[in-house]
Amino acid sequence: MQIEETDEVPTAAADRLQEMVRRLSKKRGVRHAIVAVGSGTGKPIWTGTEGTAHGAEAPMTADTPYFLASVTKLYIATAILRLHEQRRVHLDAPMADYLPSGLVTGLHRWKGTDRTGDITVRHLLGHATGLPEYLVLARSGERSLFDSVGGNRDLEWGIEEIADLVRDAGRPDYPPRPFDGRRHRIRYSDTNFQLLIAIIERTHERPLQEAFEDLVFRPLGLTRTFLPGTPTATGISPAPAAFWAGDDRLDTHPGSLRSFRDLYSTADETLQFMAALVHGQVFDDPATAQLMREHFNPFGFSLSLRPVGPGWPSEYGLGMIRFRMPRIFTGFKQAPTLYGHTGVTGSWLFHVPDLDLILSGTVDQVTGAPVPYRFVPRLLLELEALGIRGPASP
Repeated sequence: MQIEETDEVPTAAADRLQEMVRRLSKKRGVRHAIVAVGSGTGKPIWTGTEGTAHGAEAPMTADTPYFLASVTKLYIATAILRLHEQRRVHLDAPMADYLPSGLVTGLHRWKGTDRTGDITVRHLLGHATGLPEYLVLARSGERSLFDSVGGNRDLEWGIEEIADLVRDAGRPDYPPRPFDGRRHRIRYSDTNFQLLIAIIERTHERPLQEAFEDLVFRPLGLTRTFLPGTPTATGISPAPAAFWAGDDRLDTHPGSLRSFRDLYSTADETLQFMAALVHGQVFDDPATAQLMREHFNPFGFSLSLRPVGPGWPSEYGLGMIRFRMPRIFTGFKQAPTLYGHTGVTGSWLFHVPDLDLILSGTVDQVTGAPVPYRFVPRLLLELEALGIRGPASP
């Protein structure tokens, strides 16, 4: 059945979807789960929750804010493209045009040559720089940030510390990939988007939360999407959901939480944002949204045990993942293509053009980072079986 704006999911269908959420919440290490289905207009169709948000007396609810993790990259890319529209940032300009030379010089040394000056804003958006993932780097005798966050330690770092770590302990994976129409294998790296955040703050001359509010949140009416530790986060009710790395509760470490520079939001506001993004409503020119989907490069297959980002079979545009489950895993049935992003805490936000649906959710557990790539295809199969699709689908 096609869901119109005033329709509700029938009880039998809602029960089947809720059972999927219940099973999701029972996975190892998962304390709660939230799954939201919306139409392509951003209108919520169905939301299911299971578990407790952050304590035995606090159930996870449809309006509980949760940690987006790297789903935030969609918002960062949107802010950069808004600045691009305003001619304050040019995608093919070197990143060094927007950042201090002391910060960026020597970040990318390839075969004895500093290639940092070849890195453009477009390279950063597309993970095409070759810069290593700063979270897993470690100086001699030290642990990486990925391995150090949690437990009884609260760490804090900024872009200067990230740049120093990349220079001291990093090695590029490849020289900056050309955007020449060919497909080049790329590697996911949070270093790229930390540099984009620095460009946003320096160009807009505001802290990141204020820049997001000016460029994205206020135009879309988003009032419950925020960075932790900012004035906007004060007084949010219900309190944000907790998230974990194994048995370590990470949201109780305010320094580390601020340093990730990732957002919290609610299910309905993520649906609203994604609808505005894919239809170009957040931009002055709706065609700007297509820049994120003009050219996708494939991720290489990774054997890393540290799940800091997506890999095969995902592809990356500019701040956006394209994902379709290979036929070998779907009984050779053609699966719908998803556009959006995932996060290391098992978060996801996808648009499904074939069904005119938007899917959002999380399990708030770092050990659940692969969950979106396993659960969302099954959810899509269930939605197709139930005949649930948005009003603009074929």
